[in-house]
Amino acid sequence: MRSIIFISLLVFGFNCSNTKNTATHSNKLNGTWIPVRQEMAGSALPIASFDKQKLVISDSNYTFTAESVDKGIAQFNNGKMDIYGKEGVNIGKHFMAIYKYENDLLTICYNLKGDGYPEAFETKSKRLLFLCIFKKEK
Repeated sequence: MRSIIFISLLVFGFNCSNTKNTATHSNKLNGTWIPVRQEMAGSALPIASFDKQKLVISDSNYTFTAESVDKGIAQFNNGKMDIYGKEGVNIGKHFMAIYKYENDLLTICYNLKGDGYPEAFETKSKRLLFLCIFKKEK
């Protein structure tokens, strides 16, 4: 569960090598995000497992609060992310993910194994994929 929480946090910290993408995405993604749906290995997680989580994104930095606090950065380009844990339970870990921002929702699909980017925003039959949909806190 901590990996799931940390991954959510990691996904939102963005440090981009492409300045244009960073400015475009980080402005939209800056703020506090609340998970509204999480799924792992094709099964939806119960709301009670993530109802107290929150992700705060500030440009290339993120802070994810759940049972513990995790911090890190992520690099993103063309819908793909590389997430690096700097503090917390996943310190030193690298996760790969894909993301999209549509209709005021941020959807991220993480590969917890870190050996490649997910091919789609679904986790069915993929036990190490984690999907999280966030809405921005008002």
